[in-house]
Amino acid sequence: MHELAILEGMIQGIEEAASLQGFKRVAGVRLEVGRLSGAEVEALRFAFEAASQDTLVEGASLEIIQVPGTGSCQDCGAEVEIQARFDLCPACGQGFVVVTGGTELRIKDIDVEED
Repeated sequence: MHELAILEGMIQGIEEAASLQGFKRVAGVRLEVGRLSGAEVEALRFAFEAASQDTLVEGASLEIIQVPGTGSCQDCGAEVEIQARFDLCPACGQGFVVVTGGTELRIKDIDVEED
């Protein structure tokens, strides 16, 4: 499950930020997860609890903001929503859609507690 490794890396980044910015606990984490990121939302939710144990993130809430996959059709020029990387253009039915969004997998923000 690569979601666990992803969250462990994110939590390590939060802990580094905490040492630089002086906060002691995290009350909440908001993640942006793109439809085309390759990460499974439910696996992220499950892994968050395991990855946050014995860290300053333990007990924090997790909010996941799902970002749709988007693309630009190189045949008809339409900006479209897609479910997978190699979807046909829903506007014209052609196959050359360049991904323009939905690959995100990042911390949007965190809610911290200062002492």
